Amino acid sequence: MDPVRLSVLDRSRTREGHTHPEALRDTVRLAQELERLGYHRVWVSEHHGVPGVAGSAPTVLAAAVAGATRTIRVGTGGVMLPNHRPLVVAEQFGVLESLFPGRIDMGLGRSVGFTDGVRRALGRDKGDAEDFEGQLAELLGWFRGTSPTGVHARPAEGLTVPPFVLAMGEGAGIAARAGLPMVIGDLRNREKMRRGIDHYRDRFRPSVWAPEPYVVVSGTIAVAGTPEEARRLLIPEAWSMAHSRTRGTFPPLPPAERVEALTMTGKERDFYESGLTGHIAGTEEQVAHELQTLLKETGAQEVLVTTSTYDREALLDSYRRLAAITSG
Repeated sequence: MDPVRLSVLDRSRTREGHTHPEALRDTVRLAQELERLGYHRVWVSEHHGVPGVAGSAPTVLAAAVAGATRTIRVGTGGVMLPNHRPLVVAEQFGVLESLFPGRIDMGLGRSVGFTDGVRRALGRDKGDAEDFEGQLAELLGWFRGTSPTGVHARPAEGLTVPPFVLAMGEGAGIAARAGLPMVIGDLRNREKMRRGIDHYRDRFRPSVWAPEPYVVVSGTIAVAGTPEEARRLLIPEAWSMAHSRTRGTFPPLPPAERVEALTMTGKERDFYESGLTGHIAGTEEQVAHELQTLLKETGAQEVLVTTSTYDREALLDSYRRLAAITSG
């Protein structure tokens, strides 16, 4: 297939029998391997109070990743802006850009904590996400030195840290009006994704941050020697999603063989089977064909891979195979 800009979002998923610190160190090691393979950027995520995710402080983890690598771009996918004061976010990214100049990305989302308890702990409520567009404008203003407060964000002011909007719901319109690059998923609802991309391109306003639309499509991609092996990479995450939908908590990833031996309720089975569908998974030839189709349909400039699985060696092998088929 034609070469394509390829990046990775690693959510520092915890695994059964392994600790949260191990998950964070796994993310750093993965970033080093992705750099060797020629991936464009690696991003980390923000989740609070989730048993299955260790990544709760994305700018801290991004600093560790950037410190352990030399050339790959590093950023967040994303910092959930409604959880924070824009000034503090600007300061954090100003520090990152100062320490690792020219390598830092600022991916921003509009989600607030997933549960009432987490939102209370953060001092936020669901309504805080409604002002995401205003929060975004304030954040960008700290870099431009335009805050009406008379305060200056140090060392952020005057620096250029590329901002990206994670488009969920209203995100495409917000990204277009702000003139920012957009990250959109997931691959399981292609029609909805295409509508969001068309909406974004139609309404895009050039800005100091981006002269023209820039689209990153994100989703799960798994590559293996056989279709069956690729499908097994999807099993742990599919079960974790089914568990969260039926029991209310998002658990650590289990080994695929344990999931395959489970007796599931009808509801669990439905969610589980749904979680296995709609992704790009298969052999190199199959994945190359599906990726070409995706890029033709969307006109995206970049693909952000979000695959999580229990078997870290199989995951690394998948990324190696993917890099080989997309490097031209």
